[in-house]
Amino acid sequence: VQLVESGGGLVQPGGSLRLSCAASGFTLEDYAIAWFRQAPGKQRELVAAITSGGSTNYADSVKGRFTISRDNAKNTVYLQMNSLKPEDTAVYYCATDTSYPAVVAGIPGHWGQGTLVTVSS
Repeated sequence: VQLVESGGGLVQPGGSLRLSCAASGFTLEDYAIAWFRQAPGKQRELVAAITSGGSTNYADSVKGRFTISRDNAKNTVYLQMNSLKPEDTAVYYCATDTSYPAVVAGIPGHWGQGTLVTVSS
């Protein structure tokens, strides 16, 4: 089982980025997926999650700005991030498990290596 994130980078405040999480070694459609982030000096936090059925959940801080989606045919999950703010700066990780409660509790079975998002002018 492997998760590989991509799409991070430097963006100005108000800009957009789309992160991708490509899965290999398993069929993503059977799994719940979440995006977490960890800013310097802070604890890792849940950003968004999606069940195998497509139901979504978002942290209050990103509601209305971020969208999580999945493309089961490509075995990939996306995080579209709009109206980015400096406080969104963090390393973003995707994580997966067959158990949605385990994913949202931050104890999924599998993690990606992370991708850095920096929001700065």
